[in-house]
Amino acid sequence: MNGSRLLAQIIKELLSLLRDPRARAILILPPLLQLMIFSFAATLEVRNATVAVFNEDTGQPAQEFVTDVTSAGFVGHVITVHSRQEQDELIEQGRALLTLHIPEDFSRHRLAGQPSPVQVILDGQQANAAQVALSYLQAIAMEQGNRIEPMVLRHAFNPNLIYQWYVVPSLSGILSMLIALAVTALSISRERELGTFDQLLVSPTTPLEIILAKCLPAVLMGFVMGSVMITAALLLFQVPFTGSLLWLAGALVLFIISVVGIGLMVSAVSETQQQAILGVFALAVPMVLMSGFATPVENMPDLLQWMAQAIPLTHFLVIVQGSFLKSIPADVVISHLWPLALIALVTLSGATLVVRKRLH
Repeated sequence: MNGSRLLAQIIKELLSLLRDPRARAILILPPLLQLMIFSFAATLEVRNATVAVFNEDTGQPAQEFVTDVTSAGFVGHVITVHSRQEQDELIEQGRALLTLHIPEDFSRHRLAGQPSPVQVILDGQQANAAQVALSYLQAIAMEQGNRIEPMVLRHAFNPNLIYQWYVVPSLSGILSMLIALAVTALSISRERELGTFDQLLVSPTTPLEIILAKCLPAVLMGFVMGSVMITAALLLFQVPFTGSLLWLAGALVLFIISVVGIGLMVSAVSETQQQAILGVFALAVPMVLMSGFATPVENMPDLLQWMAQAIPLTHFLVIVQGSFLKSIPADVVISHLWPLALIALVTLSGATLVVRKRLH
């Protein structure tokens, strides 16, 4: 592989991209529009939520309330804990959407006809889903004669329920994915549409250099877009950052690399730039919907949950959201980095095979 030829190819790709008015519009307008639109995303139904119960009362009213909660339609899994530490750890690790703490005097207050407060801790990182689950829980209380009024609430990680704290960090993954897909998808299809693809085939450039030249500009543009959105979250929206910038930057690069392979395959099978763009959006919309951004992955059927694990955005959203709000530990980051690495290996290998086949 010749370094000077590869550098020349990369510069050519960047210049071709930036000189094309349509390509510039794709790089600039959609991110701005989506930053505005996604900030007003609708709240969706919550199902199969994981609820942790810390019950310090052995009385019958407390047991009845726990039974009603565990049998509720929105609850998929109940974890019984025996200390506040266990309760907080489940929220910190993202293993529970909310925790319910029933104090030891709950039944006594209830039998005496007095208000019987409980504490509900919500995962503020999933503010939308947590609020919906809370409304379901309050409905259960009303059906029981409002027996736990008033409720004491604390929203972990996002106490003021600022929706932008959830949306803007997530957009760093969504928009960088869209940019990387679009840039890569346009690369070969643009050459074919302009009639320069045949010239590329007869040039001294090797197939590996061609593939790298098509991938690296997309990685660069995606990383820049992701960095811009992360900076906007920090400076413009004042989202608190509690994790490691180094881990987040590494995850962003690996995430974009895994996406680039998908875009390269779209580009190789597209005859025109219009087909490439349509292919990108045909893939991007399901990827966003299944990633857990708008609705929890746990709400989906089992088959779709398995498919969601093969989507790079699913893993990156956990890392970026946790880095901002939860001070996500390194072992949790690593547990999502290795699936990203595996996806990158599979997508790039598949893209290389497809492109090599089209080049010969």
